[in-house]
Amino acid sequence: MLIRWLLFVLLLIAPAAWAGQTILVFGDSLSANYGIAAEAGWVSLLQQRLDRKPHDYRVVNASISGETTAGGASRIRAALGTHKPDIVIIELGANDGLRGLSLDATRQNLDRIMQACRNHKARILLIGMRLPPNYGPTYAESFTAIYPALAKKHRAALLPFLLDGIADRREWFQADNLHPTEAAQATIMENVWARLQPLL
Repeated sequence: MLIRWLLFVLLLIAPAAWAGQTILVFGDSLSANYGIAAEAGWVSLLQQRLDRKPHDYRVVNASISGETTAGGASRIRAALGTHKPDIVIIELGANDGLRGLSLDATRQNLDRIMQACRNHKARILLIGMRLPPNYGPTYAESFTAIYPALAKKHRAALLPFLLDGIADRREWFQADNLHPTEAAQATIMENVWARLQPLL
């Protein structure tokens, strides 16, 4: 009798299982609120947008500042198992490019991440990045080309450039000239929203 009573109490106090759908943001510092308050970042703004719409979605931010595609590939399975997302927004690769890492390795790592998401039956939004011109046209163009090629291979939605409309506005970047300020976050969110909305 005591055991039945304890089970009844546990059922009362246990949080209800999430019945809606989950969007997993899997990125680097551009999504991890680097240098700004978490509630001001584009991921939080995305959740606010969803809350105003007739959607039953929650956004989980699994982004890590400094993350490379290799790091992402090593932890994607655990993230998928933990959060069980219906949609995964992949925003990785910038740190690979800025460090001049192997483009073949970057491509293979992103491919592994996307394949894991497909195996999980999650819809994918792949977010592309671009490199500054001082990296040389051959490397920079080859880097940019990774994203549409993988989006086509995995039949994923693609946002070609996260910082579209932002990259040429110096006042929208922090002192390091790499990370957008709070003022830029709404534009970033709108960029993402335009490509995410058809997946909802």
